[in-house]
Amino acid sequence: MNRAALLVAALLLALAGCGADDNTSERPSAPAVTDDPVVERNVVAAADPAAKARGTRITVRGSEFGPMLWGPGRRAVYIFQRDARNVTRCYGECAKAWPPVFTKGRPVAGARTRASLLGTIRRRGGRRQVTYAGRPLYYYVNEGPGEVRCHNVDLNGGLWWVVGPGGKRRP
Repeated sequence: MNRAALLVAALLLALAGCGADDNTSERPSAPAVTDDPVVERNVVAAADPAAKARGTRITVRGSEFGPMLWGPGRRAVYIFQRDARNVTRCYGECAKAWPPVFTKGRPVAGARTRASLLGTIRRRGGRRQVTYAGRPLYYYVNEGPGEVRCHNVDLNGGLWWVVGPGGKRRP
């Protein structure tokens, strides 16, 4: 199969969703992010309660894959195989299907989440993306609350995995 056909097939898979549930058209989509990565470790002073109050809360809850990270609204959180430590490679079409987990302040460690593993990187355009153990975090656009449909799936040029409480991908 040629490269163009592979790209079309990957796009169709991404649009259809990873799981068997066909009711994906009502789920929200994320704005596209089209800039190049600018990696900049963000350090927010722990003494700034306003920043902490605005931060995105990440929690650990159970799933069919064991304990894993969840974002606000019980949305599953993923890492991307192609990302390096504190570097995102998911922009453009990738970021449409896999919206970054953004934060306006210091990320907040919820239940069973290790605060020492939470951090941020600055994306092109200046928005801060939450990291865990240095890995940029994402949602999948076609998942609703409590759903995990795309663990260990090859889309947008690499594998996507849910994340355990220690920062490693789940089996």
